[in-house]
Amino acid sequence: MPSQILLISRYSVKPGQAETLATTLGESEVSRIFVSLDEAEVVELRALEAKLELSALTATTMPVAQNVAEHLVGDVRRELLDFVEAPKDIATLLPATPYIQLRHVEVKPEAMDGYRQWREETIFDVVRSADEVQVFLAYHSVVSGQPGVMFVSGFSADPESYNAVFASDRYREIVQQAGDRYITGGSDGLYTKIYRALPHLGPNGNWQTSRRFS
Repeated sequence: MPSQILLISRYSVKPGQAETLATTLGESEVSRIFVSLDEAEVVELRALEAKLELSALTATTMPVAQNVAEHLVGDVRRELLDFVEAPKDIATLLPATPYIQLRHVEVKPEAMDGYRQWREETIFDVVRSADEVQVFLAYHSVVSGQPGVMFVSGFSADPESYNAVFASDRYREIVQQAGDRYITGGSDGLYTKIYRALPHLGPNGNWQTSRRFS
């Protein structure tokens, strides 16, 4: 089962520093590191214990920016997310795929109930039938500068084949419906970013997480 509480940290890096920073940060049993395909950015997914004290989280996260300051062009941006449901579930805390995509929308609060029913019949239907999508987790923000819904999608196919799933006529219509009915800012309120893992960070180049929180 995916981590109930997910911490996403984004590091904006100096040109040519993304892989160096990713290697410096490293992965663990409860964290994964990815490098953006399109920007000078590194992202960390970290599984948190549900009962983790804020003081413990602060002690873990606050020193990081200073420790890797030489690689950064700005401060670390973080958000806490709560797991809601998984159209394509995993048995591990975090996706173990070589690629992830973050898909974010801000949903109007008064439309959230309708949105959740609608996405079950549309977005999730597409995802469940697409072999290219191996993982699809729905999180909602707890604390974030960009509040809303975050889908964490995991895949192993080449990004072009994966993107084709969301480029069909049907999915374009789904995006239009979402913009018209539910998303703050209309269909332009959807953003997507793809990141790749660095194989050498995981044991034998094949990252897995088997630890379960007690």
